[in-house]
Amino acid sequence: MRIQKYISQSGVCSRREAERKIEDGSVIVNGKPAQIGQSVDPDTDVVEVDGIRLKGPVAERVVLAMNKPKGCVCTNSDPFGARTVFEILPEPYSKMKLFCCGRLDKNTEGLLILTNDGEFANKLTHPSSGIVKRYRALLNRDFDGALIPVLTRGVVCDGEKLHAERILRDNTPGVSDSARRVEVWLHQGRKREIRRMFEAVGYFVKELKRYQIGKYVLRGLASGACKPLGKAEIAKLMEK
Repeated sequence: MRIQKYISQSGVCSRREAERKIEDGSVIVNGKPAQIGQSVDPDTDVVEVDGIRLKGPVAERVVLAMNKPKGCVCTNSDPFGARTVFEILPEPYSKMKLFCCGRLDKNTEGLLILTNDGEFANKLTHPSSGIVKRYRALLNRDFDGALIPVLTRGVVCDGEKLHAERILRDNTPGVSDSARRVEVWLHQGRKREIRRMFEAVGYFVKELKRYQIGKYVLRGLASGACKPLGKAEIAKLMEK
C-alpha cells in the first residue's frame, strides 16, 4: 500500500495533506524519513506521523457536517490563539482524530465537512472530482455584472490564476443589499480564493458563507453546531 494512502486510511489526514507531511519530514517508516509513493506493509512496517505511531486503518468512518462560525480556524492549533473548529466539537467527536475536508478561512462561515476517512476527503476535495462548492458573498459595493466573464475566465493574483466556475446574482428571498450580493461556484479551493479573486478586480468581500457542497445544502444547523451524516447525505455531497 502506498504510504500516503495508508496515512489517510489511518484517519490522520487526507492524502494531499499526507504528501505535505512526507515532504516536511514528519513521516517516519521503520526509523527512516518516508518518501512519497513508497510502499508499506501495514502488518510489518512501523509508520510514525508527527512522532505518533499509526495503529492502522480506522474501523468506523465518521463524516460530520458543521456550520462553521466566523472567527474559528480549520487547523488543530493556531499560533495567535484563535479558537479552532475542533475545540467546539461536542463529545464523542471531540475525542476523535478528525480533520477538515478542505478549509474555510477564519472569517468565512458555513458548511464544513470533517471526517476520519482520508480517501473520502481526497475524493470530495480534489478538483478532478468536479464537485461544486457554492458560496454566498456580500461585497463592499454594488457588483458590476460585466465582470462575470472576467472572473470565470480567471484573474492572476500573486502569480496564481484564480477563477470561478459560475458567478450569479444572489436572489435569496428577503436579503437586503441585493446589488452587492453574489453567489460563487468553485470546483477548486485555493487559499482565500474568492476573497483574492474579487480583490483583484477592485472589490472587498465583507461576508462569505459556504452553503452547499455537491447536492448537499446546509439547512437547519445552528452556527457552531454539527451533525453526523448518513449514507444518503454523504452521497449528496459527492453528486455533481
